[in-house]
Amino acid sequence: MGIDFSLIWILIIFFGVMMYVVMDGFDLGIGILFPFASDRHDRDVMMNTVAPVWDGNETWLVLGGAGLLAAFPLVYSVVLSALYLPLIFMLLGLILRGVAFEFRFKAPDHERHFWDKAFIVGSISAAFFQGVALGAYIEGIPVVNRAFAGGAFDWFAPFPLFAGLGVVVTYAVLGSTWLILKTEGALQAAMIRLTGPLLWAMIAFIVAVSIWTPLAHPGIAARWFSWPNMLWFAPVPLLVVFCAVQLLRSLRGEPHAAPFIYVLGLVFLGYTGLAISVWPMIIPPDITIWQAAAPPQSQGFALVGALFIVPFILMYTAWSYYVFRGKVRPGDGYH
Repeated sequence: MGIDFSLIWILIIFFGVMMYVVMDGFDLGIGILFPFASDRHDRDVMMNTVAPVWDGNETWLVLGGAGLLAAFPLVYSVVLSALYLPLIFMLLGLILRGVAFEFRFKAPDHERHFWDKAFIVGSISAAFFQGVALGAYIEGIPVVNRAFAGGAFDWFAPFPLFAGLGVVVTYAVLGSTWLILKTEGALQAAMIRLTGPLLWAMIAFIVAVSIWTPLAHPGIAARWFSWPNMLWFAPVPLLVVFCAVQLLRSLRGEPHAAPFIYVLGLVFLGYTGLAISVWPMIIPPDITIWQAAAPPQSQGFALVGALFIVPFILMYTAWSYYVFRGKVRPGDGYH
């Protein structure tokens, strides 16, 4: 029995995308929360909590895209063709946000508000169109003769747009709990107050998506609600309830890291639920990871490079977060 390169690659891509969602999620969440912090010094502190790491967080997005091209070229060609517009809008949002991040600290006071608005718009649009792309992917992509057979605006539909709003709210919760971890005083207190309503909104989106997808897709309903799958997958919704309850409880008193950890748990469980729903399809609803795979020789060759570089990315990421650990205070940071 040979090595299943496709399975190894899908685990690497799954891990890379998960790392991106978590790390760039709270990063984008800070921009989404900017309208709730009108004080200039609070906004400076918010940005300084991610100033040393924000660009490195996007390394994982590059890894995911490169992994698809190397290991599953059919997915790369079909999914990018189907989601060309939302992905372009997402990238434009990331570019606007990156430019605003750098220029805001260098702009004179009377121009700073412009870059604040650019940072907000870039963050919200990047998060929203990530969700739109995810929703369109779950809805399914028509493929004929190994080519995309739909239209340029198939993604413009109720479920993808709803998913876009859900991702914006989720990233806002990641951002607020990250700021609880990294700040103190009035700003931290404001984030604690804001996290509760945002969490309830996030829970509402989770419940709505959990009902919507099985009703719209019989295959997903059969995956979750047939026996004995119900028994094997029951821990996922139960752990979602546990994390949500614990997060609400952790907001009492003087929270520190616990709210952020529980939100990470919710995000991971949601991501796991997506994987369960579509497995083993990599282009829903009909194409499996093995049908979309590159030749084993190509996957094996690229895997050598991936297994070499991923540990270095992990070490660099861990080291950067360790170096810049602790609270960020007014006057600290970016110059």
